[in-house]
Amino acid sequence: MAQNFTHLRFPLSFLIICLYIDSTLAEKAQNFYPFFRVDTDGTIHRYQEAKFVPPSFNPETGVQSKDVTILPEQNVSARLYLPKISGKNQKFPLLVYIHGGGFCTGSASSPMYDSYLHKLTAESNTVAVSIEYRLAPEYTIPACYDDSWAVMKWVEQGTDPWLKEHADFSRVYLAGDSAGANIAHNMMVRASEESHFSPTLIGMALIDPYFGNDKPDSLWTYLCPKTTGIYDPRFNPAAHPRLLSKLNCSKVLVCTAGKDFLRDRAWTYYENLKKSGWKGEVGIKEIEGEDHVFHLYNQTSEKAKILMKSVVDFLVYDDSSQQVNLGSKVSEFSMSLVVFAFNLFCLCIHKSS
Repeated sequence: MAQNFTHLRFPLSFLIICLYIDSTLAEKAQNFYPFFRVDTDGTIHRYQEAKFVPPSFNPETGVQSKDVTILPEQNVSARLYLPKISGKNQKFPLLVYIHGGGFCTGSASSPMYDSYLHKLTAESNTVAVSIEYRLAPEYTIPACYDDSWAVMKWVEQGTDPWLKEHADFSRVYLAGDSAGANIAHNMMVRASEESHFSPTLIGMALIDPYFGNDKPDSLWTYLCPKTTGIYDPRFNPAAHPRLLSKLNCSKVLVCTAGKDFLRDRAWTYYENLKKSGWKGEVGIKEIEGEDHVFHLYNQTSEKAKILMKSVVDFLVYDDSSQQVNLGSKVSEFSMSLVVFAFNLFCLCIHKSS
């Protein structure tokens, strides 16, 4: 019996070891549908094939685009959009846009984002820089932040002919959707901390932002293995009011949708920014009955047009221009009052005579 037990002991131990190894490897397999899955050997499978479109010129709107390589060794680039030019050295507000996709999908040159940026550029009359950053999980976070900041610093130099001739660096905006909104916020934080960042940041538009909510987030945790946890300021900025209070811009627009699974996080960011002591103006726009980034998948829908108008109004509204317009209206009223008084005076003289 002892011999038989000893004889069976080796295969039993071997089986236990094999089961342990198998279970350990199985724990490493990850599935993040609809983005990607990772096999136990580390092989990454994406559920959606990436599609790209080249830069183009739209004869109807006059908007043209081009691609610029910024960090060739890291495949960091940007797609620039120039609105219709009606005069030499005509200046436009500058918009830096960052695409979404859960930090792991999407592209500035995808058909969806290229179409959206063409529309946004035409309607807002801005020069737009759409950032192409490295995607996780091949390049874990903070690669997306580092790449976006590299583009921000490139923009600051203003050496590109389109930027040099047509971008107004005293009116710079940041914008993005979903994970891109998260990155846009973090770029604003970094620019606010950077004492030598020269462009004047007016505001940022955060559309369906992908932020944390004081609970574990499996996608963020996997893509950012060095995260500090659920209160990581990069992912959960609402938990850091002191950080929010130091944003170096004068206005923020937060957009969300009634059926968006991230809706509550957008509202939390909005409410905490208001209470943080930040001196700027923050607004929120919610589109009822719609889902996450619906405006990208159905760009011609009526509600997508409503959201577009909100973003465009945010970008084109200028306090100084409003004051000029108000001043001109006051001047017109004053002149009308003078004319009325003069006519009344003449009428009185005529009657007395």
